[in-house]
Amino acid sequence: MSDVPIIRTERFKLRPLMHTDTKALYPTFADDAQCRYLSRPAFESEDALWGWLAEPGWNGRTWIAEDEQGEVTGRFVAVPGHEEGIAEIGYVTCADRQGQGVARECTAALVRHLVQTEGKRKVIAEVDLENVPSIRLLTRLGFTREALFREHETTHKGLCDLAVYGLLASDPLP
Repeated sequence: MSDVPIIRTERFKLRPLMHTDTKALYPTFADDAQCRYLSRPAFESEDALWGWLAEPGWNGRTWIAEDEQGEVTGRFVAVPGHEEGIAEIGYVTCADRQGQGVARECTAALVRHLVQTEGKRKVIAEVDLENVPSIRLLTRLGFTREALFREHETTHKGLCDLAVYGLLASDPLP
C-alpha cells in the first residue's frame, strides 16, 4: 500500500487508517441504509469491517477524516485509475456527521492533493445512478458526468446503473 500523507482542511485532518478507527466507522458500515450504494452489503462485525478496510491485496489508499476533537467523521479513498495519471476516489461520511459538509470539505482537499501534490491529470468517481447525494456532491465540486453504464454492475441490491464523473487537472479545482 502506498504512503498516505496527512491532508489538512479548515476543520478536519485526513490521516492514515488505524485499526482503532473500526469502532467509529462500524455503526455506519453496519447499517443497511448507509451501505445501500456500496458494492457489498452492511458488515456484521467489526472484525469483518477491519478485514475489508485493511485488505492486504487492495491497491488503494485510505484516509480517515477526524475533527478537531479527534472524532472520526469519514473515510476517503484513492485508487489508481486504469492508466498512469488517473486516480479514482471514494468517500463515506459517518452517519452521525452527514449533512455537515464533511464530504464536501474533505473530498475537495483530497482532489486538490491528488492533482496539485501528486500530479494526477484526472480524478474520477464511479457512482450508482440512484445515489443522488453523491452525484450532487461531485457536481458541486466541479466534476462532469462522462459516462453512463446501464445495468452495469450487480451488487447486494441487484443490478445497478453506474455513472462515471471526472475532473481534469485543467478544470477549476474545488
